[in-house]
Amino acid sequence: MEVVGESGPEYTYELTFDSLEAVQEGDSVVEWLGLNVIVPADSIDKLQGAQLDLPGGDAGGMVLRNPNRPDPLAGMDIELTGDVVERINTILEKVINPGLAQHGGYAELRAWEEPKAYVLMGGGCQGCAVSSITLRSGIERTLRDQIPEILEVVDVTDHASGTNPYYESAKK
Repeated sequence: MEVVGESGPEYTYELTFDSLEAVQEGDSVVEWLGLNVIVPADSIDKLQGAQLDLPGGDAGGMVLRNPNRPDPLAGMDIELTGDVVERINTILEKVINPGLAQHGGYAELRAWEEPKAYVLMGGGCQGCAVSSITLRSGIERTLRDQIPEILEVVDVTDHASGTNPYYESAKK
């Protein structure tokens, strides 16, 4: 089991079946339900505390529950300084909005009332069916991971109105 990349706020994984002869120096071998799982050395920290599990019900396969997330600021030349509002705006401008802009959207801080940040999503994000997922899995997770004062991000967007909400333009 290996971390092979990142997709948004999550790691991507690869699971292959190899013999124990494939173990290299620094790799970890963990026994799970009678199966030896090899974790390459460069994936060990990224998988620390992760749990490999079987899904409930009749579903097949395996489920990986990993509490670790990639650092969205890794490799970026961003310095988070200033008060909470300045740090939130830096993350929105340099980390969040470039990704949202690819879909014609943006996010902006409307208010900070400790411990809540009130965020408006506009452009292609307004009225988008996955905007709540974007808010929770991308925006909120990134802001909370980087700014410990934030305990909640509240979406203040009116997704049903505006000059060109996503669902209106998608119908055409």
